[in-house]
Amino acid sequence: MEGTMKSTANYVPLTPISFLIDPVVYADRTSVVYGPVTYTWRQTRDRCVRVASALSQLGISSGDVVRTFLYLWFRCWLQTCQLWSSSFRCSHGWSFALYHSHPPRLRTRIRFAKQLRDQSVFADHQFLQIAQGACEILSKKGEKVPLLVLIQEPSCCFGEQEEVDGVRRCCLHGKSNFQVIRPKDECDAISLNYTSGTTSSPKGVVYSHRGAYLNSLATVLLNEMHSSPTYLWTNPMFHCNRWCLIWGVTAIGGSNICLRNVTAKGIFDNICQHKVTHMGGAPTILNMIVNASDSEKTASGEGFLYNRAAPPPAHVIKKMEELGFSMFHSYGLTETYGPGTVCAWKPEWDLLPSEEQAKMKARQGVNHIGIEEVAGNTVMNGYLKNPEATKVLSKEVGFGVETWGKHPDGYIELKEAVVARPDEYWGKLPHYMAPRSIVFEDLPKTSTGKVQKFVLRTKAMAMGSLSKKGTSKL
Repeated sequence: MEGTMKSTANYVPLTPISFLIDPVVYADRTSVVYGPVTYTWRQTRDRCVRVASALSQLGISSGDVVRTFLYLWFRCWLQTCQLWSSSFRCSHGWSFALYHSHPPRLRTRIRFAKQLRDQSVFADHQFLQIAQGACEILSKKGEKVPLLVLIQEPSCCFGEQEEVDGVRRCCLHGKSNFQVIRPKDECDAISLNYTSGTTSSPKGVVYSHRGAYLNSLATVLLNEMHSSPTYLWTNPMFHCNRWCLIWGVTAIGGSNICLRNVTAKGIFDNICQHKVTHMGGAPTILNMIVNASDSEKTASGEGFLYNRAAPPPAHVIKKMEELGFSMFHSYGLTETYGPGTVCAWKPEWDLLPSEEQAKMKARQGVNHIGIEEVAGNTVMNGYLKNPEATKVLSKEVGFGVETWGKHPDGYIELKEAVVARPDEYWGKLPHYMAPRSIVFEDLPKTSTGKVQKFVLRTKAMAMGSLSKKGTSKL
């Protein structure tokens, strides 16, 4: 339009780094709580900048990869510091690799290391021997060994152990006035996350500053968060950067309540102690809560619970709300920064019986903000060093998700997985053929509750080929 122009005055690349660059409003509010350890946002920013500075001094530069190798439920201040440090480093074009909840086999780790050419690895003390073993194998093969930074338990880091803890040393040697540099292109990579493995072949999913920024704010809106919420972390960090809420909570000055081991008692104790307002959980976490003993229930659920990953059974949702939790469900993929759909609540559903309300909340619902038919501003940049897979997704949306069903009101619902059994005539049954064999059994699932389709395919293949005798080929 005549008279308009794009300039530095009206355009700055979007990045969630901006949420922490100058935390004036929330500087003295609590940022992270891990047992007896607490930090303010002022302290968190300072430690992030110092870690970034220390790594820069060690020679880590543009294009290098820094990897975290952390315990499944480790939710201490360090993860927040590391993630934000990675964001600062990513402004130089560095990426952060977030690993699976359970340690992959050593061979798999080496394959990832060779793929990424890591410059540095942050390893939890419980995984130190495994990380050292991987480095030793790389050394024997004559390949470059990454810098290994040890992460100690904060409450254990006293005396001699304090000198061993790598992050503390980074904070000591790093400069607090380190210049934070924003990305020149908002589509530059900010992090790298691996898929949960439903297809038996985990892929590295590259996120951009732009997508992370937009999805961070979208999740805040859909979680109905107000200023300075208190968020209890029970989901693994590797899963989509916690669906970008690690950045979203930062944007509004929230407090992160962190756990190493997630138990029903730990959840209820922290809700009571810290007045938790929000939390998220996969079906495994929900089952843990609803099946808690009376002695473990030290508080009633008064927070807003965001169910992520696989759809929870309606009866579990009903039991959660009977405990006092206000629930809603969202479903997504690593490729969509986490949330892809959300079951937006309709006011008229308030008049339904509680059982029917629970069934409505179990739906996957409608497109998440930023998503249009599994395409949009919060879809990944691509798969790391896998151009063929990326090319397929650029032409065919859908990401190979399970079978969807659509209700008359337009809300979608995820149905159980269907895989093909070999057929002598057709090879594998095409989608337009009605199944001629059905097996009823418990579905194999990942830690986040998603169906492991590759396991089902293996079982289907083991059943042998269907006979062509007496069957129609129409």
